[in-house]
Amino acid sequence: MKITVGIPAFNEEKNIASIISRLKDFTDSIIVCDDGSSDMTAKIAEDMGAILVKHPKNLGYGAAIRTIFLKAKDLESDVLVTLDGDGQHQIMDVEKILKPIEKNQADIVIGSRFLDKKSDVPKYREFGINVITKVTNVTIKNKLTDAQSGLRAYSKKVLYEINLSDLGMGVSTEILIKASSKGLKIVEIPITISYAGETSTHNPVSHGTSVLFSTIKYISIEHPIKFYGIPGFICLIVGFFFTYLAVQYYTEFGKLSTNLTILSAGTILVGIMLAITAVLLYSLVSVVREK
Repeated sequence: MKITVGIPAFNEEKNIASIISRLKDFTDSIIVCDDGSSDMTAKIAEDMGAILVKHPKNLGYGAAIRTIFLKAKDLESDVLVTLDGDGQHQIMDVEKILKPIEKNQADIVIGSRFLDKKSDVPKYREFGINVITKVTNVTIKNKLTDAQSGLRAYSKKVLYEINLSDLGMGVSTEILIKASSKGLKIVEIPITISYAGETSTHNPVSHGTSVLFSTIKYISIEHPIKFYGIPGFICLIVGFFFTYLAVQYYTEFGKLSTNLTILSAGTILVGIMLAITAVLLYSLVSVVREK
C-alpha cells in the first residue's frame, strides 16, 4: 500500500519540522498544504522533503483538506492520513488508525479523543465537540464519539467518491455525512492528544457555531425528506388541528377566532413550504448525483 500523510498547515513553523521528521518512519509521501502562511512553514516543509502545495492566501481548513485529497489522488495513494500541523497529535497513533484500513475493515478511521478519556480536552471544547457529534450522529449509520478529530485515515475509495466543498472546519462533518450516505464504513480508534500551551487560534464560540451550521447544512442536503419533510408533515397536522378548532369555534359562536385562524393558516403555510422544499431539494440532489 502507498501511504500518504497530509498536513494542513497555517503558520506552523514551530512544529512542522518535527512532525515531518517523525512521520518519515511511516512514509516518504508527505503532503503539506501551506494555507497562506506568513511565516517559514512552506520553506521548512520543502527543505524537509515534503510535497508542498501552497495556497496564495488563507482559504481555510476545509480548503486545505480538499487540496490534500486532490494531491493524494494525483499521487495514486492507497491510503491518506490527515493530521493537524499544531503538534498536538501523537505520531505513534498514525500506525493505530492505519490498521483497520490495511485489513479492509473500514473506509474511514477516526482517531477519537473520547473513547478512553485519556486526552486532556478542555471542557468548553469537549462540550462543543459533543454537541456537533450528536447532531452528526442523527444522520449517519455509525454512531461516533468524535466527529471533529483531525487525525484520520481514508481509503482510496473515499478519495475517489467524496467531493469536498466546505472551506472551513465543517469539512470534518461534511466528509462523514457524505461517506455515510454512500455506505462507506466508518470506525473509531482511541488516541491521545496533548493540549499543552495554546490549544487553538480560533475563537471557540465562532468556531463551534460555524461548524454546527455547516453540519446542519450538509444534513439538510443529504437528507432533505427527513430534515424538511417530517417537520412539514408535523406542521400540517398541527395546522389542521387548529383549523378544526377554528371551525368548531365558528360553529358554536358564529364568528371567527382571530388567534385560532392565524395559527391554523400559519402552521399550514409553513408545512406546505417545508414539504415543497423537501421535494424540490430531494429532486435536485437526485439529479446532481445522477449527473
